[in-house]
Amino acid sequence: MQASRAAIALEPQRPEGHFWLAANMGTLAESFGLRNGLRYRGAVKDELETVLKLDPAFMNGSADRVLGRWYFRVPRLFGGSNKRAEEHLRASLKYDENSTISRFFLAEVLIDEDRKPEARAELERVIDAPLSEEWAPEDQEYKVKAAALLPRLK
Repeated sequence: MQASRAAIALEPQRPEGHFWLAANMGTLAESFGLRNGLRYRGAVKDELETVLKLDPAFMNGSADRVLGRWYFRVPRLFGGSNKRAEEHLRASLKYDENSTISRFFLAEVLIDEDRKPEARAELERVIDAPLSEEWAPEDQEYKVKAAALLPRLK
């Protein structure tokens, strides 16, 4: 987080520092568990919204993807929303329609909304997506997760 803050101090109009600060805070928050992790929710969201203002296409729409995850994981009482999660995840797909991560996260939202046929279609797209040169390890991870989750939706 220190490196991210240093990057922001040097070049506040670039998305990199803001994105990685949000990502690092989010990872830290998840490691603390829900109760203690909630204290980072506002800062994470603010940094991701800054990235969207600076460069919504940064890292193939990663800020929208992570904001989608944010809205899904944060309890409704604290600002979470499946509707907003879906909006952000679909927005991220404008930059990479084969994003296994965005599609898997979208499937989770759809499952939570009891929209199983749509969720199945997203999981199948994850499994069928070509491996990205840039994201191959993550693609493989989410393909395995999708294959494991798909049978539970029948």
